Amino acid sequence: MSIEGQDGGARGVKDTMNTINVSVVLHNTGASSCTVQGWPGVSYVGRGNGTQVGGAATLTRTVPHPTVTLRPGGTAQAHLTASALPESCTTAPVDGLRVYPPGSKRSFFSDTRLVTTGGVCADASVSLLRVEAFIPNP
Repeated sequence: MSIEGQDGGARGVKDTMNTINVSVVLHNTGASSCTVQGWPGVSYVGRGNGTQVGGAATLTRTVPHPTVTLRPGGTAQAHLTASALPESCTTAPVDGLRVYPPGSKRSFFSDTRLVTTGGVCADASVSLLRVEAFIPNP
């Protein structure tokens, strides 16, 4: 698993809405094909021990979510958007992102922060992340 630019673009580019757009990319490192279908679970983690910080990513269910076959060496991506902090939020520093592939209890960690030095909203009811379903990489 890696965090990369969307559709092969630059990683972590801010848009006009002050959001950062990246992709969660799954890599098939095995010797046989596998499939993935659905949304990854994504959240910020911190405190040096993997504790979740803020709310988990909201799943964007308005786009198709096909079953994607990954041949050996193949990849699939899920677009991830990180929003700016609300003004009235207490912040907490983060160490990176925790990602669960669909249907998996095994998670991956990325030290990608997608935030400013102030951290993210510490309130578990506030989600600053939105994630789409996995699609084939272009």
